[in-house]
Amino acid sequence: MTDLERTKISELIAQALIEDLGDGDHTSLATIPEHANGKVKLVAKDIGVIAGVEVASMVFKQVDKNLEVKIFIGDGSSIVPGDLVMIVEGNSRSLLSAERTALNFIQRMSGIATFTNEVQSKIAGLNTKLLDTRKTTPCNRVVEKLAVRLGGGTNHRFGLYDMIMIKDNHVDFAGGIVNAINSTQKYLKKNNKNLKIEIEVRNFDELNEVINNGGVDRIMLDNFSPEQLRKAIDLIDHKFETEASGGISINTIRDFALTGVDFISVGALTHQINSLDLSLVTV
Repeated sequence: MTDLERTKISELIAQALIEDLGDGDHTSLATIPEHANGKVKLVAKDIGVIAGVEVASMVFKQVDKNLEVKIFIGDGSSIVPGDLVMIVEGNSRSLLSAERTALNFIQRMSGIATFTNEVQSKIAGLNTKLLDTRKTTPCNRVVEKLAVRLGGGTNHRFGLYDMIMIKDNHVDFAGGIVNAINSTQKYLKKNNKNLKIEIEVRNFDELNEVINNGGVDRIMLDNFSPEQLRKAIDLIDHKFETEASGGISINTIRDFALTGVDFISVGALTHQINSLDLSLVTV
């Protein structure tokens, strides 16, 4: 986790706690004595890759800086049912107030990391990198992309601001590929911005147009079959980075990676996820 990510995640946790706590955890306030102390343990109930341990710890500390957190299994580690991930000890009201928010983060992040790891394992030993996309839960992108990395994947652009990606709609609205690329070059120069440029192509006519025009760093080959992709990569001949996208599943990803494509982006890493089953119980 970078310093910038830590700052963003701290802000995200603050908003999540406001959402959950409102003006107070009235159930805990009503039933638990003010100075009562307790201990809870986070236990794995699924096989997978744990992610969000550090985030969950931040949740507990943000609710109550005096809570003591002991981590036994760190982010990115494999887990099996029964594994003890962490123990948190301190004020009982604080433990209960933080419980759901901490679990929400760590369970979803672990689900993403686990699936990413499964997909990544299918292309093990090849040079192709597995990328995520912007298909994330609104306002949770920072933790979901962190989970992808913890699962062994690689982050694509974070948002619309840190990379140029000229997709089919941009091409159509711009009046064609050449117009879109040339306008982009002028825009970057005018605004003194140094951003990588990627362009999506839908067929070989568009691909040849990009190759002949140049002016981009990466070509995204959208909905190409493995056979078409292999032909396209031969045509590109290392002049540009290559990325495959569209219609690629965990069962077919190795066929695409074997073409020699540089990157494969899979939106399902973050938007078709089952949370990992983890339980927070009293000790």
